[in-house]
Order: sequence, then structure tokens, then C-alpha cells
Amino acid sequence: MFKGVLLGFACYAAYAISDAFVKSLHGTLPAYEAVFFGAVLMLSALPFIRNPDDRYVDVFRAKKPHLWWIRAITGAICNISAVIAFTALPMAEAFALIFLLPIFVTLLSVIFLKEHVGWRRWSAVIVGFIGVLVVLRPGFRALGVGHLAAMTCGLSGAVSVVALRMAGPHEKRISLYGAGVIGPLVSGGLLMAPGFVWPDLHQWFLLAGYGLLAGLAGVLLMLATHHAPANRIAPTQYSQMLWAILFGYWLFGDRLDWPMLIGIALILGSGLFTLVREERVTGWWKRTRMV
Repeated sequence: MFKGVLLGFACYAAYAISDAFVKSLHGTLPAYEAVFFGAVLMLSALPFIRNPDDRYVDVFRAKKPHLWWIRAITGAICNISAVIAFTALPMAEAFALIFLLPIFVTLLSVIFLKEHVGWRRWSAVIVGFIGVLVVLRPGFRALGVGHLAAMTCGLSGAVSVVALRMAGPHEKRISLYGAGVIGPLVSGGLLMAPGFVWPDLHQWFLLAGYGLLAGLAGVLLMLATHHAPANRIAPTQYSQMLWAILFGYWLFGDRLDWPMLIGIALILGSGLFTLVREERVTGWWKRTRMV
């Protein structure tokens, strides 16, 4: 259990460093181009994700193809919007809005999975949205495409999670991972083709760090869930906020005021409560593999 949790922290540290690499591009490349090359490099994780009896064609094949397509499409939207968000916003602010994902999962589960949500989880949803208002402060500060992109990332990620829950525990890991890579790869490639900009050496270095570290994170997450239940690994993703605050201050000169810190705390607290409460009420972690 302890080893699994440590691997979970290592996984999300790798994800956070990957995000710092893509933020370092400062928008010098289109977001979809960064997503394309990142997805190409993430394919390097496939030999480690693959079980001995898996075939590489299983990347494109699933028992429930419509859910594979939903995950591929939402993966493309999530990746492109995340790159836009990290380019346009301080890292901690981007993460705070992306971490609306568990709250969106609760709302979507009521609509599509007909799950019962008690007053505790509804309270967490309300607190989370209050946190969003505190972070954004509409009418008191300028809002831009980065804020919309971060919330789009959280919503599309939530749709992907609900699709994963509907797929159940029977899909192969390589198929679940593949949907999240092939979608960004194809969409990024199609969008970048008309106005392709060839990266320079420094940009190649940043793209390599972005893609390879994301692939490494996928492998670490797989190893983590071999040693500990997924419901013990999931809360470690919130450690990304600490990395975001550190990298934002140290590398990018980000400054967070007190209202934003309070809003971030409200969003993170409601998200963590939602994760814990959903595991107790629905037990869906026991039914679904985590990727």
C-alpha cells in the first residue's frame, strides 16, 4: 500500500513537471502542435502498459467502441485545452479550475448514471463552485481564454471518467490508455497540418520533456495501482497543486493573492471530499480500472 501511494505521488510529480515543460513554450507553438508531438512521445509508454497477452491492435479496439470514441474525443479536447490553460494562466490557477473534474463527475453521474447524490456531496459541489467564483472574481478581474480552457479541460476529463466507469473493468488497459493517446494524436495532427511550424532545438527539448514525462507518468500510475487500490491513489493527484505553486513561483514568477489561495483551497477541499465520498457511497473504484 505504502509503495503504491509513493508511486502515485511520483506519477503526479511527473505529470506536473510535464505541464511545466509545455508551459515553458509560452505559446510559441500552437497548442494542437504541442499536443500532437506530446502524444507521439507518449506512445513510448505502450510497451510498459501492455500486458503479455495484449496485442498492439488493442490500442484501437475495445469491447464497447462507442465509449472508446468518447474517451478519444474527450482526451483530445482535454489535452488541447490543458495546453492553452497552462500557457495562458499561472499554473496553480489552471490546476484549480481543472480540479473541478471530480465535481463535474458527480453532476454527470446524476444525469447519465442515475446515481443518488446525498446532501454531503451536493454541499461539496456548492463549495467547489463558490471556490471558482472566488478564484475568478468575475467583474473584478479580466477573464480570458485560459480560464475557459481550464474549465473545459475539467469538464471533458469528467466526461472521460464517466465513460471509463460505464466501460467497467473489462476493457484492456492498453485500450483505455490508447484512447487517451490516439485522440490527441489524430486531432492534433489534423489541426496542425495546414499551418505547421517546425520546432527549433529548444522547442524540441521542451516537447520531449512534455511527452516523455507524461508517458512516464502513465507507467508510474499503472505500477501504483498494482500495489494499492485506485481509491488510495486518486487523492495523490492533488499533490500537483503543490508542484504548480512551486514551479509557478520559481520558474514563471507567478504570484497568488489571498483570495485566489482561499478559492483554490475551497476547490481542492471539495474535490477531495467528493473523491472520498464517492468511493464510500458508490464503490465505483472497485468496479473500474484506473488509467
